[in-house]
Amino acid sequence: MSKTYYWLGVFFVFFAAFCFALKGIFIKLAYRYEIDTISLLTLRMGIALPFYLFFAFRVSSKENNVRLNMREWAWVAGLGVIGYYISSYFNFFGLNYISAGLERILLFIYPTFVLLINAVFLKKKVTKVQLMALGLTYSGILLAFLQNIEPGQQKNVALGAFWVILSGLTYSLFLVGGDRVIPKVGTQKFTVYAMIAATIPIVIHCFAVNRLQIWQYPPQVYWIGLCMAIFVTVLPTFAITEGIKRVGSGNASIIAGIGPIFTIFLATGILGETIAPLQILGTLLVLLGVFLISWKGKK
Repeated sequence: MSKTYYWLGVFFVFFAAFCFALKGIFIKLAYRYEIDTISLLTLRMGIALPFYLFFAFRVSSKENNVRLNMREWAWVAGLGVIGYYISSYFNFFGLNYISAGLERILLFIYPTFVLLINAVFLKKKVTKVQLMALGLTYSGILLAFLQNIEPGQQKNVALGAFWVILSGLTYSLFLVGGDRVIPKVGTQKFTVYAMIAATIPIVIHCFAVNRLQIWQYPPQVYWIGLCMAIFVTVLPTFAITEGIKRVGSGNASIIAGIGPIFTIFLATGILGETIAPLQILGTLLVLLGVFLISWKGKK
């Protein structure tokens, strides 16, 4: 492996982390125009859909394309719905109540959920280092959470935190399931078809709520939706895939740990959110815990 190949992978992961960090910023900006959660999610996925359809056509046209059986199609579709519809909806909904900075810290609990799911359901042994990582992660989240429970600072911190943590839990189920399916299907093919599968229930959900009445908002909302589709959805999903291929999942997890730092500073500069010492300390503890889990997993 050449150094150029490896460092290009580092750049892809770093770029993806920055793009994903923008998600909460864009959502909070869109909510200023009183758009509801499912309409915003529909705009994001609807605009992104043509890109994924194009890549699906390209993937299926390759000579080495692997044909999927019905069971594999069901797994890909089911995991796509869990990871990109249910988890995304919970995450978007939670941002109605809490700041973008706190959301990103809470969402980073998902590696600990992956560890616990593997331990409970797949009977994988949890090491002392991983237990220490769990302690650091949850301590950091508690510190960050305590900093944000001041009256009037946010709408309903407990409710918002509940939905974001639930988003992290469902996303961890998606990751654990993906570990078993991706080797058979292929990373790019899995990502493309999972995204397409998730878009279908999102559109149905939006139709059930408001009959797809999503065209009455100010132009700024559609610019935000376009930016979310390209910079928070299409580009980072392919960048992280390419990055993992070049540097490995363990290294990618560690590099992606910069995400909450990006979000905190972006939220401060763009949304006017405040950074408190406890929030910074909590973020560092969370990142240290994620680093230990990722490093131990790689070892």
